[in-house]
Formats: sequence, structure tokens, C-alpha cells
Amino acid sequence: MIRTRTVIVVGAGASCELQMPSGAELIARLIQAYDFSRLGTDAQSRETVMLARQLAKLGERTGHDINAMLHAAQRLRSAARVGRSIDAVIDQYDHDPQVVAAGKLAIAFLVGQAETRATLRDAPRLPGDLPLLGKPEETWLYWLGQLFTSGLPRSQLDKAFQNVTFVSFTYDRSLEHFLPFALSMAYGLTLREAQEIVARNLVVHHPYGVVGRLPWQSGQDAHAEWAGSDQAWNIQAIAGQIRTHAERVADHDYVSRLRRSVAEAKRIVFLGFGFHPQNLDLLFDRTISHNPEVLASIHGIPPSNRALLARQLKKICGLEHDDLLTLADQRAWEMLRDHALLLEA
Repeated sequence: MIRTRTVIVVGAGASCELQMPSGAELIARLIQAYDFSRLGTDAQSRETVMLARQLAKLGERTGHDINAMLHAAQRLRSAARVGRSIDAVIDQYDHDPQVVAAGKLAIAFLVGQAETRATLRDAPRLPGDLPLLGKPEETWLYWLGQLFTSGLPRSQLDKAFQNVTFVSFTYDRSLEHFLPFALSMAYGLTLREAQEIVARNLVVHHPYGVVGRLPWQSGQDAHAEWAGSDQAWNIQAIAGQIRTHAERVADHDYVSRLRRSVAEAKRIVFLGFGFHPQNLDLLFDRTISHNPEVLASIHGIPPSNRALLARQLKKICGLEHDDLLTLADQRAWEMLRDHALLLEA
């Protein structure tokens, strides 16, 4: 059980442990999927055909013909070839609504497709197991499930998430999908009972949106089953829920709530986060002195950047003492495993 007010920030590096794509891999898949030069030939891919159909539907809905939408997708594809992340590339085209719409559609389709290929499945192979293929203990979700259930009796399950807020910069629903299975397995609950507890108590911010709420989650947003948004009947509505950085920054109430959650935390944990400046700007109000304890997994970050990152985090978090910052050269799951006692304190 997490006893200290904690914000856990999740990036694409954590999702990679579930065989979800990194930011670079997602861009590569977009470039391949929007290669319409192969459309109508033996070399065309299923992804290209399906996205072309959805672009045509998008054009009908917005008053543009198919050629205009295909050209917009090509402009996005061209920019993606020199882009660092898919959301940054889309943001570069904030002057072109058709490109932005094509980008959001690609995210909804490709992330939904990635869910179907992930090691996190829609259901366990055997009743009572976790829906994780391979080695569950080499995923951050496994150790997170332990954190929430360790030392917490069933009679107090509604308190499982009372001290934690998640901020996920990924578009997938892996966290929300997994936790009910963990609670069900740990406490002998039915899956429906566990889903109701998670729906009632878990707080997750997705600054850039998510590929649909899960059917058991409350709300009015478009929904899709886990691993289902790539072929969802409402994929256009799901794509409309994706947000660019510019759109999110313009939502002052949302940004204020997000920053307040971070400012009130006594501990901030970064899992597989890339520390892109625009994402950090969403999290921190630089006029407030935070001074929390900070724990970050930095596996994959070049050694030449780590000293700079340490200085940056000390500054934006307002850390007054060096021992408040821990940079762990570990994957997300390794850091959660090795710092479990600290995180439960």
C-alpha cells in the first residue's frame, strides 16, 4: 500500500515492457501505414488499406474529398520522417486541421493495434491468473500490483488508491485494464467487483488523451474493449478524443488541476518517461516551491544527458537537498521492485 501522497508519471518506456511501441517505433509505424504509394498493389498493407478507408470517412464527415485527406496524411508522413515523437509532429501542424485529424486517426488506429500485439492480453489464459504473457515479473504493472495490495486488507480496498495519482503520457489503457485483474487475484474478487473498485477510486490523467475508455469505466467518452480500438466501430470518435499539446495547454482548467495534483505530492515517481520539455511544462507550475522526493527510472537516457537531467529536475521540482533526488539506471519494473519499501512508506 502506498502511504505517502504520490504522483506516478508514466511514459512510453514503461509501455515498452509490455511490447508496446516506443515513441520512435510509433512514428515508424505511422510512416509505413501512411505509405499510399503501395495502395492498390500487391505490396499494400492491411494498415494502409484500413486507414485509407477511415480517411475517406473522415473526409466525408468534415467536408473534404478523399484526395485532400490522403494529401494531408502525406504531409504528416513527410514531417514524421524528421520527427522525435508523434504528438510533437502533429503539434507542428497546428495550422492545418486536416493534418491534425489524420494524425489523431493514426494514433487511434496504431495504438489500438499495438494493444492487440502487447503481452498484456484481454483476459488470462487460465482463470485466476494475470493477463500477462511471458515473465510478468519483468513488467512494471506486476510490481505496481504488489505495491497496491501489500499490507492492505480486503476490508480497506477502497483506500488502495487514495494516496496516488497517475499521469500517463501514453495513449493506451494498460494501467486501467490490468489493475482489476491484480485486485481480483489478490483478494478473490470477481472481475466485475474489482473493476468497480478501480472505476470508483483510481485517478489517471492522460494529458494527450487515450484510445477510448474501457467499457466498464464511467463517463460519456467513446469506448473500446482492450485491444479493440483499431477496429472499433467508433474509431472516428475515439480519434476525436486525442489531444495535441497546443490543445491541452489551451485548456487552462485541466492544466491547473494537473499541476495542482503534482504540487500537492510528497513524492513524484517517473517510469519510462522521456523528460521532453513540453511534457514537463504541463506538470509543473514553476511559481510554486514543490520540494518533493523524486524517484526516476532513466534506463536508455544517454549518460551525457543525466547530469543535465538531474539539474533540471532539482530546479523545476524546487528540490532543496540532493538526497531528495534518485535517478535509477534501471527499467521501470526494476526500479519498482528495488524501491518497493521506499514507495510503500
